[in-house]
Amino acid sequence: MKRPTLGFYARLLVWFVAANIITLLVSVLVTERFARHAYRGEPDWAELAAGASRAWLEGGAVALDDWHERQMRDGIDATLYQGGNNLLQRLPPPFARRVLERLPGDDSVVLRPRPGTVVAAEAVTGSDGVQRHLIAFRGPRPPHARIEHLLLVQIVLSALVIGALGWWLARSIARPVAAIGEATRRMTAGDLAARVGAPWASRDDELGRLAADFDRMAARIEALIAHERGVLQDVSHELRSPLARLHLLLDLARRTPGAAAAAHFERAEAEITRLDRIIGEALALSRMEAELPGMTMEPIALAPLVQARVAAFQVEADSRRIGLAVTAAVQPLLSGSRSLIERAVDNLLSNAIKFSGDGGQVDVAIEPASGDAAGAIDLVIRDHGPGVPEADLANLGRPFFRGANASRADGHGLGLAIVDRIVRAHRGVLVVANAEGGGLRVTVRVPGLSTAGLE
Repeated sequence: MKRPTLGFYARLLVWFVAANIITLLVSVLVTERFARHAYRGEPDWAELAAGASRAWLEGGAVALDDWHERQMRDGIDATLYQGGNNLLQRLPPPFARRVLERLPGDDSVVLRPRPGTVVAAEAVTGSDGVQRHLIAFRGPRPPHARIEHLLLVQIVLSALVIGALGWWLARSIARPVAAIGEATRRMTAGDLAARVGAPWASRDDELGRLAADFDRMAARIEALIAHERGVLQDVSHELRSPLARLHLLLDLARRTPGAAAAAHFERAEAEITRLDRIIGEALALSRMEAELPGMTMEPIALAPLVQARVAAFQVEADSRRIGLAVTAAVQPLLSGSRSLIERAVDNLLSNAIKFSGDGGQVDVAIEPASGDAAGAIDLVIRDHGPGVPEADLANLGRPFFRGANASRADGHGLGLAIVDRIVRAHRGVLVVANAEGGGLRVTVRVPGLSTAGLE
């Protein structure tokens, strides 16, 4: 079962949404860190006082001095006082005295003498039961990051993330498009073997399917042009002999006096008629290649159509005492072009009668296909003529190929070629084989819309 995939536009939408979500997450994370650093809150003075007291009790002045240096790195000038004396053995600044004077009535004092400046005092009782006081000073902090700067950071981050994802997405789209464009330019320059190929044609998305469709189109065009060239070569070869004979007959007629020239003119007229038939069938084959893809399809009851065409050939068969028998095991309904199917049946009946000996038999059968072709219909036309050499069977559908039996009947080798193209246009297959007991067995296998058994 084929795995369902997102469409091309759906994947573009998913990638667009994912890019915006990733950009939002990254920008929020980075700007949040910036904001947290720039807008850090008021220090916990009680926690600072407890830390200073622990440092003093555990290591004395040395440990307190280390603690003081760590606070200075955060912009806070803090120390511990006991009984009005700075335990770091430094002279207290003037503001410290004013703060200490206010502490007896209040365990915590925070003063803001000017904007951006904080002076704080916090009473703390150590594990030794002695009360000490933290005196801290923090000057003006660095100016806060302005909102415009944060927005600029978000814009830059968004541009980088979206640019990276957009570059990857554009590259994944542009490379197969470039490969298709290169194959198109090569075909335009005359390289009919140009293909997009792997890995682009094997991608399971719209671009991959476009590349695969291009390859199929290119293969079809190459086959059609090769066919047209082959037909042109075959037509040229087939026309060369009658044209040469016609030229010779006209030259003889011009040199022959009187009524004796009439025989040459009659033979020349026969050659002209032959040329007309060859050209007409070649043009029909060429038109068929161009018109089949756009043919009008309609439901067709195959059995009545075949019976009508057999009836049309009855007079020709009776003139040579050839029996025509039709059997239908099913009454199939097909989808196709009635005129083209009639032409295919006519060509097959004409060939069967042509290569049957006088007093022979042509059997026509309509039956369900067997094996892997269940649901298809077989139209089988079998004559009791000489058959075809095995080496010629594979070439019977090639235009102008007549094989070893060319001398047994008139023709130009286009009948089966036309039938083959009609059958392929109806998604069918033409099978030609020698029948047991002699004769040729031609099977047209086409898909059926429905079948009904005979009553």
